[in-house]
Amino acid sequence: MSLTKQLEEVSVYIIYWQSSQMSTGKGNVAESASCPLRFQGKRLDMRLPNVIGGKFVDSQSLDYIDVLNPATQQVVSQVPFTTDDEFKAAVFLAKHAFSSWRSTPIATRQQNVFIGITWCLVFFPDKLGMSISTEQGKMRKKAYAHVYHGLEMVEHVCGTTTLQMGEFVSNISSGVDTYKIREPLGVCAGICLSSFSAISPFRMFPIAIACGNTFILKPSEKNPGSISFEQHEYKLLKFCFSREGSVILAELLVEAGLPSGVLNIVHGIDSYVDGKSYAIVMPDANIDATVNSLITAAFGAAGQRCITLSTVIFVGESKSWESKLVEHAKTLKINAGTEADADLGPVISIEEKERLCRLIENNC
Repeated sequence: MSLTKQLEEVSVYIIYWQSSQMSTGKGNVAESASCPLRFQGKRLDMRLPNVIGGKFVDSQSLDYIDVLNPATQQVVSQVPFTTDDEFKAAVFLAKHAFSSWRSTPIATRQQNVFIGITWCLVFFPDKLGMSISTEQGKMRKKAYAHVYHGLEMVEHVCGTTTLQMGEFVSNISSGVDTYKIREPLGVCAGICLSSFSAISPFRMFPIAIACGNTFILKPSEKNPGSISFEQHEYKLLKFCFSREGSVILAELLVEAGLPSGVLNIVHGIDSYVDGKSYAIVMPDANIDATVNSLITAAFGAAGQRCITLSTVIFVGESKSWESKLVEHAKTLKINAGTEADADLGPVISIEEKERLCRLIENNC
């Protein structure tokens, strides 16, 4: 199928999807009782749009979250809870864009990413930094440091052409040659941390799309990075209202030549994402190797590492592995760290042990 025909089908799908949403109101109202920060009713003009298929789309959901300045408790922006149909549309269009994007020359992909994001980071670091300070409460110097760290990550994308090179070793064994080819995975996704609202997306989507993948980005609903540009600052980019930080980057990438659907941004998807350091177990994983890895990641260093595994999501048939994981955990030998046969040593203090016991009791 030609690229022109694919784009025509995508355009028809967007029109059909938007029309069905407006006519039926499907997926507009979610279960408000599941989230205390969720509201329904009158919205403000500062609500954030999704970016789906290269277009800025206001969510049809009536559910939203107020993003507050932690210092003043003033509403900075509003994040909608993207409906299931809107999310499915983003995935559909990302899949549609992948086949042509992966075939785009590496140098072209590199330029699309670097030009758009660098333009924003170099010319508007004060706006982005102020956004981080306003929404999260970080000191301005720290916030600006996050912006420049993002620029470093984008500069790293400049090396994509070299990083994408494979390897070839001839005659590694008698009559045997080996080679390695690096290929894009497909549609990738990233959920941003509220603690590093600027650094976390820059560590994900620039590299992913430069390597030929398409991407769905979900900014933190607590601090998505709302920015109000003055009219003269964004006239060149055709901005007509306040844009959230990630949305601004998306528009810059489009201006730099990024095809529609390569980068999609959806807000406030309703799912259980409390905590950090998730592990997702797929049905085709090796059960023994996976269980051993999960135990090490969760209980190594008595769970006192910043990257300690806190949540496991079992997909499909792998859910039956939960009992095996519990059985393995019960076999761990708890002893002083100085003992050779110890699998799990003590936490750092009695106070920390008491705190952990309270958490367990309150959640059981």
